[in-house]
Amino acid sequence: MQRYDLRHLHDDFYDRMGELIETGLKVGEVGIFLFEVGNFDSIQKSADFVREMGHDLMNSLKFNEVDWTIVVKRVSNEEIAKRKEAAEKAAILAEEQRIEAERIAKEKAEAKAKADAEKAAAEAKAKEEAEKAAAEAKAKEEAEKAAAEAKAKEEAEKAAAEAKAKEEAEKAAAEAKAKEEAEKAAAEAKAKADAEKAAAEAKAKEEAEKAVAEAKVKEEAEKVATEAKAKEEAEKAAAEAPAKKAPAKKAPVKKTTTRKKKAK
Repeated sequence: MQRYDLRHLHDDFYDRMGELIETGLKVGEVGIFLFEVGNFDSIQKSADFVREMGHDLMNSLKFNEVDWTIVVKRVSNEEIAKRKEAAEKAAILAEEQRIEAERIAKEKAEAKAKADAEKAAAEAKAKEEAEKAAAEAKAKEEAEKAAAEAKAKEEAEKAAAEAKAKEEAEKAAAEAKAKEEAEKAAAEAKAKADAEKAAAEAKAKEEAEKAVAEAKVKEEAEKVATEAKAKEEAEKAAAEAPAKKAPAKKAPVKKTTTRKKKAK
């Protein structure tokens, strides 16, 4: 076992450490290397450096607050070559596996993207059809609503027109009836007035005729009375004639009868 202090090289100790492993250690021998921690990058870098050389990193330990130690076992060149070959094969296999994994992942991603795209397209189509159906249903509903409103409006206007026509017909009928009744009343009044006038005229005519008849009767009666008196006087005079010379016979005086005016 060999111990090497590389702290004086600070963070530039990698080449010296590699030289000491190759020249200072025998195959299978272990060496302890002490170096400064610095910004802590040296810890990981030293481990990677030893592995890249093909030797075994036995341990990596904190020495104190500022220093670090790694324990390295030297490996033969044949083993290093063997390990390198295995590492290369492993790297090739890993690369092939990575490529295959990437291919599978890509295929899966493409399949997933295709499935997602198909799903999205199906969902978009379903959404579009749903929206179209909803729009058609809404348009149909609005059309039915508009048709119902138009029909209701038409029926309301028709009912209003019928009501107005009925009202106007009733008004016209009432006016016609009132006119008919007024004409009837006027005709009745005229007929009554004509009847009363005719009755009055008939009565006046009757009274006039009666008066004329009465006047005629009176006149005839007076004439008869006058003639009777004249005859009586003549007979008396004739009876007195033997004793006395009969005086000259006077002609009878005709009494004038005044006629009454005919009543109008």
